[in-house]
Amino acid sequence: MLGISVLFQVNELSKRFGPIQALDGVSFHVREGEILGLIGPNGAGKSTLFECMAGVLPADRGTVMAHGRAIPPGERHQLLYYVPDSIAPWPEQPVRWILDFIIGFHRGRASIRDQVIEELDLGALLDQHMGTLSKGQRKRVLLAIGLLTPQNALLIDEPFDGLDLRQARDIAAALRSHASSGRTLFLSIHQISDAARLCDRFVLLSSGRVCGEGTVNELAARASVTGDLEEVFLVLT
Repeated sequence: MLGISVLFQVNELSKRFGPIQALDGVSFHVREGEILGLIGPNGAGKSTLFECMAGVLPADRGTVMAHGRAIPPGERHQLLYYVPDSIAPWPEQPVRWILDFIIGFHRGRASIRDQVIEELDLGALLDQHMGTLSKGQRKRVLLAIGLLTPQNALLIDEPFDGLDLRQARDIAAALRSHASSGRTLFLSIHQISDAARLCDRFVLLSSGRVCGEGTVNELAARASVTGDLEEVFLVLT
């Protein structure tokens, strides 16, 4: 790992819901400035993992480590910001108010406000109330909320859900640009083609367990295949 700086690592994170073991000893690391993709079948535990990492949901055991120490759930908001899927925060407020509130409340990145609005094509939505927006429009606002926060790392659940092909490609380019500027992005992505196009490395999750971590080439070597990410996914999960 020479020359690679680890921002934080997850060690043995586990979560059970009654008889269901949603997460079972999940461990991996996240590098500074990378786009890490979390992929796995439906029900693999992806959203549960993000919620436990962010401290929204209490884990049964396991730690998130940064700078040589375990970060308690109540302090993780200083390191990472979680952007859930399919929510509509402040539905009675216009988009303009929401973005400005996020910047003010979190002491966010006011210097890139206009840039983010342009990148995510939000100009025409600024005076519309969040609750009136379509699924794809809400998704773009949620992404803007994440990008305007000050945290070094973003956990984003399904960043392309509800977007058409052109919007997905434009947003992928925007996310890549922010990663190139030093932002660390950990993305849960359902579409493997989107993940393969955007992410630097991957964590493969199946039945609550990590079944692979690395680049496409590293995962392909582990799976003993010469195909693309889709074939690797089918073999390892």
